[in-house]
Amino acid sequence: MVRVDLSGAAAFFDPAGPDYAAAAKAHRDLVDGTGAGSEFTGWLNLPARIKDGELKSILAAAQKIRSRSKALVVIGIGGSYLGAKGAIELLRPVPSEDDPMILFAGNGLSPDALTDIIEKLGDRDFDVNVISKSGTTLEPAIAFRVFRKLLRDKYGAAAKKHIFATTDSAKGVLKSMADAEGWECFVVPDDVGGRYSVLSAVGLLPMAVAGIDVKAVVNRAIEELKALDLRSPENPAWQYAAARQHLYGRGRGIEILACYEPSFRFMAEWWKQLYGESEGKNGIGIYPASVELTADLHSMGQYIQDGPRTLIETVVSFDKPRHAFPLPFEMGDPDGLNYLAGKDLGDICATAAEAVKSAHISGGVPNIVISVPSRDEAGFAALVCFFEVACAISGYMSGVNPFDQPGVEAYKKNMFRLLGKPGT
Repeated sequence: MVRVDLSGAAAFFDPAGPDYAAAAKAHRDLVDGTGAGSEFTGWLNLPARIKDGELKSILAAAQKIRSRSKALVVIGIGGSYLGAKGAIELLRPVPSEDDPMILFAGNGLSPDALTDIIEKLGDRDFDVNVISKSGTTLEPAIAFRVFRKLLRDKYGAAAKKHIFATTDSAKGVLKSMADAEGWECFVVPDDVGGRYSVLSAVGLLPMAVAGIDVKAVVNRAIEELKALDLRSPENPAWQYAAARQHLYGRGRGIEILACYEPSFRFMAEWWKQLYGESEGKNGIGIYPASVELTADLHSMGQYIQDGPRTLIETVVSFDKPRHAFPLPFEMGDPDGLNYLAGKDLGDICATAAEAVKSAHISGGVPNIVISVPSRDEAGFAALVCFFEVACAISGYMSGVNPFDQPGVEAYKKNMFRLLGKPGT
């Protein structure tokens, strides 16, 4: 299970400390379905449902794609791509020669970015996985139209066999198109919002194509969700949710998520959507930001150390690196680094992390450490489940519905009106 260390934040708590009674109530509201948005809490048993349902079809489709294509274009935005991209970068940052290239499109409106993806694709054989609940979100809809044409130009009538749609089970524009064209379909569950959907076909199909062992992910997620049902202050999800809400009440309105693994970058982007979209409502909410350490110590480090004291620093730490990397000895010591010769780079990094933690705490920044046993499928699954459960509890503690996103529609209405969409 993920572990939470609050020792670096304790000095910033008031005497009462985090409100675990409020965390307990929030957890009950979540599990009992008595909280706002309870119709979107299907993610709590999603891994078990997937294991008994779509997992076999997901694995079969992934094998089909891996056996015939050199690339998979994943089309989606927000929760329809961030979880999968985060998983792939974290677990498969260097693909093997047998892994198809995974390209992500439909997450913006830049013509240059879309052109770059097409150029990167080149003349490779490819498949498309389009992910959208409705099929009407503009960014992925535009990209999907472009890649449908590329598929038709390349494969002719057989193009339909190269399209996999992850969408609503029964309705929507994309589902209607899929039924009419005969595309293979997977389901975005009705009771799971996009930002909580990574452990459905939304995330699992691209992950499986990339060579990730999604069976191991699903099995570990089932175990982790059971463990996170612990009704006690020993529950790490309670600890994290209660600590961040307590610190928010004491004027800490910005949370910076940090990690010393560069491959964690898009996991942080997934976390930012999860927490920002879940909690930023009704004029309240902790602002989620992220940094990559140690690189950002040479840029954002100054702000963290000496800027406004409105920050919470949360560090995700993997217990052991995947690789040992002892620093070599060099005759003459021209760079003055022989005092580190023979030491493992992982140990040097861990020492740097302790030094940073101490400096930031002394500078007035509370520090929370989230420890994950390993950077593998089990660690990924544990981290996803932990952050999802903690997010729901934290949202309920703050008094918002953590499963809706009413503010997201405001820009869409303006955009469609300005573009001249019929009926706007």
